[in-house]
Amino acid sequence: MAHVKLKKLESILQEVETFNNPKVQLEQYPTTPHLSASVLHTIESRWNDINEKTIVDLGCGCGVLSIGAVVLGCNYCLSIDIDSDALEVCDTNIKDMEIDNVDLLQMDVLKVIDNEKFHKKFDTVITNPPFGTKNNSGIDMDFLKAAMWMSNSAIYSFHKTSTRKYILSKMGEWGYSSEVIAQLRFNIPQTYKFHKQKSVDIEVDVFRFTPNPS
Repeated sequence: MAHVKLKKLESILQEVETFNNPKVQLEQYPTTPHLSASVLHTIESRWNDINEKTIVDLGCGCGVLSIGAVVLGCNYCLSIDIDSDALEVCDTNIKDMEIDNVDLLQMDVLKVIDNEKFHKKFDTVITNPPFGTKNNSGIDMDFLKAAMWMSNSAIYSFHKTSTRKYILSKMGEWGYSSEVIAQLRFNIPQTYKFHKQKSVDIEVDVFRFTPNPS
């Protein structure tokens, strides 16, 4: 399963169901099949951080990144989200695709931190966290703290480009090397009633974080 072409991966991810009623307080914007496939394919082809690895999809939503990781040959994926409705859709997606190496866990990301059960137990954490813009300031950094707690190797995370300098600085303070591996434009459709335009483009960085040698 590991040597999957990008087009094939994207085609599989196009079958994944997404949110029926996204929740504004959780900033639920689905990652498109095209962007998900491109990022996951880059992670695997450049760093081999998915195939035969244990993965966490933190804030998994409907499971597009989890399913992509399985298609690319991960040994196991733990998919965590606080929202039971999103996990219900994720569960349906996993069953529809007859996937048996993904577990779903409903949990607040803050409860992950300091939970010994998760400490450094996974190779790679992949997360597309809330950007922390809707009365939710700092949630993106909470996701990174949880990712650092769980991963014993690499973390891949999506963040607004406007926060790049801050994130590079904080991760440096926390003992991690950072690299921007992709710059994307998220075209977010008019998902919520308060969105005035039909869609809005948000510039997003995808980072790779690895712990500095101690």
